[in-house]
Amino acid sequence: MEGFGGMFGDPEEFQRRMAEFAEQLQGQQSLAWADNAIKLAVDMTVAAINRMNVQGTTAEQAEQIRSVMAIVFPEAVALVREARQGLQ
Repeated sequence: MEGFGGMFGDPEEFQRRMAEFAEQLQGQQSLAWADNAIKLAVDMTVAAINRMNVQGTTAEQAEQIRSVMAIVFPEAVALVREARQGLQ
């Protein structure tokens, strides 16, 4: 029995193509989620550094930035790790 009066040809071929299309959409959605997670990690890091009021010598400023990065970076890495796992 041909669905829709044979308009779409072989029903099994139509079903196979629809399954391929669904897989492509799912892959694109995963990639978009990963891109958003990576962008969020970068934005979060930049925002944290921009909010800093660094003062003192160059060495003291570097230490202040490192202390903020020690807090922010693990969170950013976790977002990127989850994004990568979502693509696999």
